[in-house]
Amino acid sequence: MDIVKGYEKEFEQLVEMYEKNTNDKSLRSPGVATIIVSGNKVVGLNSVKGMRITSKERADGLVMIDVEIEDNTIIPVPVHLCTGFLKKRGEQILKFNYIIGDNVKVKFKSHCILTKVEKLHHYMESDMYIGKNSFVVYEDEHFHDENGGVFVETITKMKVDENSYFASKFYETKTRVGRINVVMDIELLKNAKANLESKIYGREDDIIDIREVLRLNGEYSSGIAASTIFATDRTKAHVVNEAYGNAAHARGHIECNEIVKGNEVEVSTLPLLKVLNDKAELTHEASVGRINQAQLETLMAKGLTEDEAAEFIVNGLLS
Repeated sequence: MDIVKGYEKEFEQLVEMYEKNTNDKSLRSPGVATIIVSGNKVVGLNSVKGMRITSKERADGLVMIDVEIEDNTIIPVPVHLCTGFLKKRGEQILKFNYIIGDNVKVKFKSHCILTKVEKLHHYMESDMYIGKNSFVVYEDEHFHDENGGVFVETITKMKVDENSYFASKFYETKTRVGRINVVMDIELLKNAKANLESKIYGREDDIIDIREVLRLNGEYSSGIAASTIFATDRTKAHVVNEAYGNAAHARGHIECNEIVKGNEVEVSTLPLLKVLNDKAELTHEASVGRINQAQLETLMAKGLTEDEAAEFIVNGLLS
């Protein structure tokens, strides 16, 4: 691990916060590819064979990180992307550019540790290209301050080339959200497949916006975009799922489930399906409402209070 001189304390603080929130002790392992960003500075970097990571910080505060993986590379353990912010207030702006070669297998685990701030704007923009016959998983988990002062914007655009598979999991379920805006726009070429999943738990006056887009541009491409929101108290949540069937035998499914608890919750969902090829097939499913009453009553009959039963059901949906 290359730790930037003068930033050893920030590196140690972020690693300790990560380990406390996840119980994962692998960040210091020399066999694990890792990128650790504190504020607007990359403070720790470790790469592995077949992978090249470079970073640059601009005078205006933007941090640019390029990740390139060579053709025919299999990375056996997850690549960790850890971002944190240790000041009380400020802005963190990150730009990731991924180029993933042909016949690659890799899993990314991204963690945003933003638990010590009063007011922060965290903006992360990512561009990703996945070559042919590759398998890529990207898991993104967030931990925010409990006072709700975090505003996260994460914008991702990507292209998945022929015969490749991409899966994305975005989770913000364990801490307050604050305000969050998630955009995932993905283009799928011939025989490419994608599975996008978002799960967010809104509390107090959190604001949640999600937009997931599947562009099925290749023959026999397929994709699923599914969002699950649990909105409580005065949470506002708006979810847009889009799918475009632009090629023969393309198949797409979008799904949104929003569960509400509280009289001041405001939620909405908007599906958009557009077919430009008569051999494409798109479907959608959506629900907005209270926790299933039959499930609640079953658990309460076993001795749980209503709140305990609701928490049990929600934890199952968001896990």
